[in-house]
Amino acid sequence: MSVWKRVSVQPPVLAGLPTVPVRLGQRPATAGVNGYGKGVMSMNTVTSVAALLLFPSGLFLLLSGLAYEWADRKLLAQFQNRVGPRWFQPLADVVKLLAKEEVTPEGVNGRLFIALPIIALTGSLTAALYVPLFGLPPAYSFPGDLIVTLYLLSVLTLCMGVAGANTLDRFSLVGATRALTQLFSYEAPFLLALLGPAVAAGSWQISEIAAYADGRYLLFVQPIGFIVAMIGLMGKLELPPFDAPEAETEIVAGALTEYSGRGLALFRLGKGVEMVIGLTLVAAFYLGGVANPLLFLLKTLALLLVMVVMQALLTRLRIDQTVGLWWRYGALLVLAQWLIMILVGLGG
Repeated sequence: MSVWKRVSVQPPVLAGLPTVPVRLGQRPATAGVNGYGKGVMSMNTVTSVAALLLFPSGLFLLLSGLAYEWADRKLLAQFQNRVGPRWFQPLADVVKLLAKEEVTPEGVNGRLFIALPIIALTGSLTAALYVPLFGLPPAYSFPGDLIVTLYLLSVLTLCMGVAGANTLDRFSLVGATRALTQLFSYEAPFLLALLGPAVAAGSWQISEIAAYADGRYLLFVQPIGFIVAMIGLMGKLELPPFDAPEAETEIVAGALTEYSGRGLALFRLGKGVEMVIGLTLVAAFYLGGVANPLLFLLKTLALLLVMVVMQALLTRLRIDQTVGLWWRYGALLVLAQWLIMILVGLGG
């Protein structure tokens, strides 16, 4: 005669699921539990896909990059006594470029020519996954993600350099040479400047560094690092006075001279995303954190205003002057600050 006993097999977190009758000594059926688990996994998948494609990354980040580009151009125009673009101009430019035909010049590797803008934008969007954008926690986080993020931000410049070297146009070749030369000049000082708060926090994880810096204005403790980080961000974005790689009065559009249509649009979108990420990192590390959307907006726009003022005040540097500035002053000053931090213990 079989012995049956009605027992409840669901854990406390699954309260509300029906109980399952099982035979003693037999493994209980788990159909209800598996169904619940599949539902949770499906919901998590939908949430992750929405975070990647819509908000905070994806489409919303692309639109935010266009908005910050407009703010940069509008503020600079006001400082130069010009009207500046209308609020929808960056979006209209991108839509127009996406609708235009992509012209592939002769003598280039066609697949590489098409793939480079996609890789550039992908690198910027991937870096955004580890950054506390818009006052929200990062979508993904792991120990050492700061190093990964900083190098993902360099993918855009590397792709632009390769794109210029891939063509036969003399202006593109000169622009590619300048872009890569400038990259190898500011990359080390910029990296060291953002690693200062990481050393103070005792972590290489962006979320932990941002949590440590929340409420601590490290720009007063590490002022050299803050200045180098801001100037390095301008160099990464190729903003004046570090716009020699795309000096329109000298080499047309630099490394991107041969690009039009969708390729040029993707490069522009990638640069806008990179601007938002760079401003977020500097604000989170040096300006007391970005704990909510309002603080994020105020602090990033304040940093953008500082960059616009520097663009209006300074004239374009030659590429040899840029290299000399970074290696003679930028790198040495950051290393001197690191030495002071180690010897005196002023890391925060």
